Amino acid sequence: MERVGEVIEASTTEFVAQCYELYQLPPLGSLVKTRDLPVELYGIVYNAATTSLEPGRRPIARGKDEATEEEIYRSSPQLLKLLRSEFNALVVGHRQGDRLYHHLPPQPARIHSFVYLCSPEEVNEFGQSFDFLNILINAHLPVPTEELVAASLRQMSQAYEDRRGFLVAAGKELAILLGGNLNQLKAILGRIRQ
Repeated sequence: MERVGEVIEASTTEFVAQCYELYQLPPLGSLVKTRDLPVELYGIVYNAATTSLEPGRRPIARGKDEATEEEIYRSSPQLLKLLRSEFNALVVGHRQGDRLYHHLPPQPARIHSFVYLCSPEEVNEFGQSFDFLNILINAHLPVPTEELVAASLRQMSQAYEDRRGFLVAAGKELAILLGGNLNQLKAILGRIRQ
């Protein structure tokens, strides 16, 4: 299991995790998990940012006299301690014992819980049900719904031998969920193919 960060903020519907290494963020739409024994919470990455550690203090340009971006960090090694990379994950399910649920857990993640990128086997198991799509479609997030749904399905499809079959099944489920919103359905389906 690849550990990608640590929970620094949590609610019933989402959690924020800080990465241990600068810029080592999971891709948009990735399925991640955190544990609050005996419950494992699953989330889909919907936002990522690298910012200053000090609120309200923005980084300044430092590369005027440097030939490459790497040289900026070599000449100013303190930058690695002054910046942070973090990501937000929308909670889309949980596991309690042997049962996997595609709805919100009874409690939020714990602060300082480790966050892991789900293995292809875990992604494959989670993607056996498309019930999580309803949470994604109805979430009020700063990222467009079409982008998040398409990114999550593209990421999940990589865990399947029959990638096309998975995406076709997801498209059929989306057609049911978005039957009254053909423009949104068309936008998602167009982005899945990319």
